Amino acid sequence: MNTCSLLLRPVITEKTTRGIEVLNAYVFEVRADANKLTVRKAIEETFGVKVVKVNMRNRKGKFKRLGRSFGYGKDRKEAVVTLRQGDKLDIY
Repeated sequence: MNTCSLLLRPVITEKTTRGIEVLNAYVFEVRADANKLTVRKAIEETFGVKVVKVNMRNRKGKFKRLGRSFGYGKDRKEAVVTLRQGDKLDIY
């Protein structure tokens, strides 16, 4: 598995920005077949930083409705990556 294709995009919201400032934790949307070890390896190789902890969460797609049509949005998998004190990622 190519480590560059494992990380899809960073998740930038008000809540994740607060996590960056306080906890030095970054949130990335990752592929569905990713696990903690592969995410750790991908972050360390791509950005050259030391990862302390990786937490994973699965987000179910929201119910969507447009007139009489309905369905669900896509399911997402996110990785919360905590870095060593003093390390930073330049993702903005």
